[in-house]
Formats: sequence, structure tokens, C-alpha cells
Amino acid sequence: MAAKRTRESEEMYLETILRLKQSKPNVRAVDVGEELGYVKSSVSRGVNLLKAKGYINIDRVTGNITFTEAGRAKAEGVYNRHRILTAVLVKLGANRELAEENACRIEHVVSEEMMEIFKNFIGS
Repeated sequence: MAAKRTRESEEMYLETILRLKQSKPNVRAVDVGEELGYVKSSVSRGVNLLKAKGYINIDRVTGNITFTEAGRAKAEGVYNRHRILTAVLVKLGANRELAEENACRIEHVVSEEMMEIFKNFIGS
């Protein structure tokens, strides 16, 4: 169970960094913490784990977070699952807010096989 929570947390951080980078050129750990509503110590630990896994780099002077190639690919994969799941849930009749909220939880546990079914369902 701990491995599942770790993967979910890792994916949440990566997706959050990606989304923040879409609206601002420089993203720091403090921005991630504000977006997720996490305390500084948790965010510090989270981003350092991402760095140790080779997903991100953190500029020592500015604190700016950048993706490695592997990190960007993983973040985009998570974000893509989120978008597809949201579209499926909306197509099934959920309002956007409910769809977003549930897609955020489902995206971390859904299999690739099921994602293919969802993609076919929405014609993506």
C-alpha cells in the first residue's frame, strides 16, 4: 500500500509542476506547495525524491524546478490520463468539477489497458 501512495504522490507532484509551468516560466517548491496545499517540509521531501529519481533538477541559486526528459515524459503521461479520464466522466454525464476531482483520483490506479478503452470511448 505504501508503494501505491508513493507513486500517487510522485505523480501528483509531477503533474502539478507541469500544470504550473504552463502558466509561469519559473516554478519553485513553494509554488508546488501552495498549489497542493502542502506544508513546506512535505514539499521539500517530495521534490527531493523526484530529484533523486532523476525526474527533475532544482537550480541551487533560484530554486527553479526543471524537468529531465524522463520527468517530463512521466508528467505528460499523468496529465494526459487526467485529461482523458475527465473527458470520459463528462461524456458520461458528470459536471466538469466532479469529473476533474474524480479523474485526479482514478488516474493513479487505472491500467494502461483500461486507458485504451477510455481513449476509444471518447474517440481520442
